[in-house]
Amino acid sequence: MELTSGIWKRVWWTIIGLAALAPAVRAEESALNAGDTAWVLISSALVLMMTPALGLFYGGMVRKKNVLAILTQCFVIIALISIQWVLVGYTLSFGPDVGNLGIIGGLDWLGLKGVGMGANPDYSPTIPAMAFMIFQAMFAIITPALIVGSFADRMKFSSFIAFVLLWATLVYDPVAHWVWGIGGWIRNLGALDFAGGTVVHISAGISALAAALYIGRRYEMNSGSDMRPHDITMVILGAALLWFGWFGFNAGSALAANGLAAQAFVVTNTAAAAAALSWMAVSWLHNKKPGSMGIVTGAVCGLVAITPASGFVSPMAAIVIGGLAGVVCYLAVVVVKTMTRLDDALDVLACHGVGGITGALLTGVFADKAINSAGADGLLAGNASLVVSQLIAVVATAAYAFVMTLLLLKAIDMLMGVRVRKEEEVIGLDLAQHGEEAYPDMEIPG
Repeated sequence: MELTSGIWKRVWWTIIGLAALAPAVRAEESALNAGDTAWVLISSALVLMMTPALGLFYGGMVRKKNVLAILTQCFVIIALISIQWVLVGYTLSFGPDVGNLGIIGGLDWLGLKGVGMGANPDYSPTIPAMAFMIFQAMFAIITPALIVGSFADRMKFSSFIAFVLLWATLVYDPVAHWVWGIGGWIRNLGALDFAGGTVVHISAGISALAAALYIGRRYEMNSGSDMRPHDITMVILGAALLWFGWFGFNAGSALAANGLAAQAFVVTNTAAAAAALSWMAVSWLHNKKPGSMGIVTGAVCGLVAITPASGFVSPMAAIVIGGLAGVVCYLAVVVVKTMTRLDDALDVLACHGVGGITGALLTGVFADKAINSAGADGLLAGNASLVVSQLIAVVATAAYAFVMTLLLLKAIDMLMGVRVRKEEEVIGLDLAQHGEEAYPDMEIPG
């Protein structure tokens, strides 16, 4: 009888304990918003699509003997960074700040330990922490993919894999923590970056400059070879998919299905359109004909420039930002191509580096707290200090990315070599590195 009584007491106290926990469980569940969660997960899928879209955009620009190499590099980055992000990238970027220094996140969330299905009040108050994590993973994936265009046609695939993993861990993750992490020093400075102008585009664009300088020019640049893009239709398709996916990139960064997401959606589209038209106009005047590849490249530059500002500015400001970006990035391409010997094969510096810097600085001019109370007023609203904060963020990110990229490439070069042999470059990376051809039975120029 005593044994039976003891069992029932334990059952009874267990029931009482579960009842006491139930309100807390219900409170956690009630904090989650189904619409917000759905929007962030859809946005994550949109941003993921941008990396293979980038592969098409870049792939059409290279010659046919290198198109598979570009597509493969972009696709492999999805796999590499997906694992790196789960293991260590997320905690380094968004984990609790180490030593209150604002430099790097701790290892508290190593392997996603403690990152669950409930909300994280610091980052994702209405969506699961796991949803926020996977959304941010897509940004970490596409950023090193942007750099691929700078060393197109000439990097060893094995060295490429080492570079991507090291760059993501030692460049992207710290910069993401500086700008977006709780306690990050750039975040504490008050600089604004709604969706990655600094974290993604400036870090990638300046790293592309370092890579192009270190690896050097393609051998065929000096031999009179035909370097024209092999398939501009592929470029246009890639740009269209990038524009489509960018709505997830920028509007998804609101982390909610709300008015701010709608605002970011509208200004993203508006800036892309303005940049496409301004690039078309200036190139038409310069070259006497409006090139199709230039028009779509201009749209991408507008998307880059509006990214840091997309949650803080009005549609009219977006027209100015996009219009200026189209002109500035076009001029950057012309200067790089005609006044230097830099072989940034697919103009990553001009489009992403210069475009990102343009957008970051203009965020300091046009930001308006009336649009986003979590932001800040910019120069036109009477706050010149925001321009200063934006400039500090730009310079610090650019300097760090440039130096670290050079150091990483040097280390990899010493250990395993970075560049393919001259004969492999002449054959093309598709055959030399992958043993395949994109068009084995077709006569396609390039």
